[in-house]
Amino acid sequence: MSYVKPAELVTRMVDAGAYKMQLSARDTIIRAFMGAALLTMAAAFAVTVSTNTGQPLLGAVLFPVGFVILYLFGFDLLTGVFTLTPLAVLDKRPGATVGAMFRNWGLVFLGNFGGAFMVAVLMAVYFTYGFSTAPSAVGEAISDIGHGRTVGYADHGAAGMLTLFIRGVLCNWMVSTGVVLSMVSDNVVAKILAMWLPIMLFFYMGFEHSIVNMFLFPSGLLLGADFTIMDYLIWNEIPTVFGNLVGGLLFVGLPLFITYGRTATRRVRVVAPSVKQSDDVEVPANAAPPVAKPIVQPVFAVGTSSEREPVGIS
Repeated sequence: MSYVKPAELVTRMVDAGAYKMQLSARDTIIRAFMGAALLTMAAAFAVTVSTNTGQPLLGAVLFPVGFVILYLFGFDLLTGVFTLTPLAVLDKRPGATVGAMFRNWGLVFLGNFGGAFMVAVLMAVYFTYGFSTAPSAVGEAISDIGHGRTVGYADHGAAGMLTLFIRGVLCNWMVSTGVVLSMVSDNVVAKILAMWLPIMLFFYMGFEHSIVNMFLFPSGLLLGADFTIMDYLIWNEIPTVFGNLVGGLLFVGLPLFITYGRTATRRVRVVAPSVKQSDDVEVPANAAPPVAKPIVQPVFAVGTSSEREPVGIS
């Protein structure tokens, strides 16, 4: 299948959200850890390219390589589960509860932070020859990013906080579009191209991604940037997380689910018993009417981590 139509795409999204909530804590954390590590390695690569060439657009064009790799491996980002898991709750899938959703978000957050922080430490060592010299030009660029996108927002007060939140919303509008488009085809090349486009856009526009920031700002602190941990949390990470949640769910997950998912469930056919006119059949007066059966069936049965992953999701 080269193209998955929107109605089936929404089914895959719901299946994916339900599946991720059924994963064990071990599997959830491992997949989140590796997902963030790959994404943030690509962020370090993109900053390196931008700094060494003086062409930020080239860094943005190449950054999606990390996103593509992590989703082809089936790893997870907090930004993605923000969009997918609520749909399974709304669809009332077995085991898809609000508690299971928050559990998934918490585990993915921990795994993502662990993977991003590991890369931050490794890159800080790389940029400073094991902290024995001043940071390289790329290390200085990362420090400047951390300062400008914490203290820079704080200098504008409430307007800065609003701008930060909006950048988080816009970011996950694009990133979650990339997550959903990873399911739009079963062809690997088509998946890669579909994911690449919105991720390139978000990175070049300077939107705020909570997972990328888990790398950039700890790296900046390790490299001697002039801001504090509280600056990072209050003037970047926390508002960005909330912005990412709103952007992915409000502009990607819910519109697709409402217009395609809900519509698909109303397309039903009534299966009535076949009775010839000549047959002498007595039907009780209180007999229940024929039951409508949905045409669209789930792609998989929700289970534990040992269950086969549903078709077409990552």
